[in-house]
Amino acid sequence: MYNRYPFIKKHIILVGFILLKFIVQYQLISPIYDLHRDEFLHLDQANHLAWGYLSVPPLTSWLSYLIKVLGNSVFWIKFFPALFGALTIIVVWKTIEELKGNLFALTFGTACVTFSVLFRLNTLYQPNSLDVLSWTLIYYFIIRYINSEHNRWLYFIAVAFGLGFLNKYNISFLILGIIPAVIAVPERKVLFNRKFYYSVLIVFLIILPNLIWQYNNNFPVAFHFKELAETQLVNVSRWNFIRSQFLFFFGTFPVIGFGLYALLRDQAFRKYRLFFVSFFITLGIFLFLKAKDYYAIGIYPIYFAFGSVYVSSFLKNKVGIILKPFLITLPFVFFIPVYMLTFPNNSPQYFVDHPEKFRAIGMLTWEDGKEHQLPQDFADMLGWQELAQKVDHIYSKIPDPQNTLVLCDNYGQAGAINYYSKQGIRAVTFNADYLNWFDFKNEFRNLIRVKNSWESDIEMDETGPYFVQSIRSDSITNSYAREYGTTIFTFINAKIDINKRVKIEVEQEQRRHMLPVK
Repeated sequence: MYNRYPFIKKHIILVGFILLKFIVQYQLISPIYDLHRDEFLHLDQANHLAWGYLSVPPLTSWLSYLIKVLGNSVFWIKFFPALFGALTIIVVWKTIEELKGNLFALTFGTACVTFSVLFRLNTLYQPNSLDVLSWTLIYYFIIRYINSEHNRWLYFIAVAFGLGFLNKYNISFLILGIIPAVIAVPERKVLFNRKFYYSVLIVFLIILPNLIWQYNNNFPVAFHFKELAETQLVNVSRWNFIRSQFLFFFGTFPVIGFGLYALLRDQAFRKYRLFFVSFFITLGIFLFLKAKDYYAIGIYPIYFAFGSVYVSSFLKNKVGIILKPFLITLPFVFFIPVYMLTFPNNSPQYFVDHPEKFRAIGMLTWEDGKEHQLPQDFADMLGWQELAQKVDHIYSKIPDPQNTLVLCDNYGQAGAINYYSKQGIRAVTFNADYLNWFDFKNEFRNLIRVKNSWESDIEMDETGPYFVQSIRSDSITNSYAREYGTTIFTFINAKIDINKRVKIEVEQEQRRHMLPVK
């Protein structure tokens, strides 16, 4: 019975970290903020299940369908990112155990991962949380294979990669980094193991339905990456990318450095040296391609396992015993300023009143490379309920609402209306996945047009002549919102065949995106 106590003590600590993770995660967003524009798109995918989308692979839609079944509440929307963050913590804990780390290493390494950028990443329902979990899980399975050479770990790697690929194509960069690293170290012998190629076959079978969907739709992922590079990545600074890597793990990044040093110089870590090589290859690829900074987050959690075990190895003397409690509390201490600065837990006005605090860490610079009054993610979480309520009000007053098309300029507008609407509105847009979701079963006679602010001035002149009545109905008035000034137009009693006209525009956009015309 006595020998069980350390086991029980360890797992009480782990359960404590998991409970803390969930409790804190739900306190990080002020109720002032709505859901994020990306979350609306992902949630709407539950209504259009497929093996692929223009924006993301299919796994997110499966989670969205489960959330829909559970009631589509904010609690469940935020639950799954928190769950993936908690599972990442557990995988790091299990990795430290596999590396024979003691209780201090387990606690310290887990604290470093818990009080990190994962809190920020796990606030939003996006593929990123599961992506980081997938990277960490694959690295863990690689360590298990290195230690045991049991072929089942190759199959676990295959399943983790296959599901990770169906979640976010970003996981491909893990393979691009790990394969050259494997070739460079003695572990290259796995390439002569027949079971390795069985695992490759498993990956192929898992991702095959998505590859078929990509083929049938002319590989829209290629167009998406091209558009991403031209509109967003072109504004990425490689220096800012590097700076962000340190800020993601503010105060604890030296632990990653210790892990890399151990992999390079410590004999006890020699058999894991491929992780040293893959670390720099993967980061080098991201830098070369001018990737967004958060694409690389999945690399790091596993290195806290190496670092914490190595640090624990030279804290066995009296000084080390004194330092251990101090080191364990450090991640929490460093997290305090991160909590105060990087989460939407303050009012929008606070960011406007204290721009110097957020400018210094680059939070006010958006994807367009320009500085704005709020961080982009936070501005993307405002104005949506206002928009949906105003569209609902207009829709309820319009004649023949069932024959009214609600057409928006971007997926955030359409998704927000669909999520918050009390009228059962199914808004659409020529943007993102909505391009394939138009439904022409009804004969549309009226149009509610939601226009971006910078294009609203010409809408009456362009669209008004095709309707008997044209009204500039309302707009988003929240000046903190990215959608501030977005205007709602109402057009009643069409003089033309709306269905035919919109179908032509849909087909034009599908051709522009190199999609098959449906």
